[in-house]
Amino acid sequence: MATRSRPVSSEFLFFKALALFVFWVLLSASFEWLHLGLGIIFSFAVAWLNSGHSPFVPRFRLWLRILLYLPWLFYKIVQSSVNLSKLILHPALPITPHLIPVKSKLRHHAAVVLFGNSLTLTPGTITAEVDRNNLIVHAMGKNDDVAIKQIESKIADIFKDEEPDL
Repeated sequence: MATRSRPVSSEFLFFKALALFVFWVLLSASFEWLHLGLGIIFSFAVAWLNSGHSPFVPRFRLWLRILLYLPWLFYKIVQSSVNLSKLILHPALPITPHLIPVKSKLRHHAAVVLFGNSLTLTPGTITAEVDRNNLIVHAMGKNDDVAIKQIESKIADIFKDEEPDL
């Protein structure tokens, strides 16, 4: 896949550098002038070097939808943990490990990545392979197909306004 060069606004470059600097300060936990100065220099250098190579354009509505998706995903993770615990602790051990081929209707690279990562974060399922919008998911329970479709539809709602790039 070829990278597209695009003009980058100085405002976007500043916000990217600022985010990197805040991350630098949080990780270093040092407020000495030398560390802060190096943090500013490296933050702007990394933001500038990375600015023209990424096709990413910030879309605040999309990010808001993703942030609203995270509590729902956390609920699904807890729900799946309880279901998997029931399967494991059941005396008959009714685990049915199987691979599920999933032909996703998602038409955006970021949507497929979010879908695969969401499935992997959910206990009892692992995204084993991704090829464009075809995924192979390893699942432990027999009702995991329903949860996979729920996650996919939720992510499709997040990316409904985005241009397809698959």
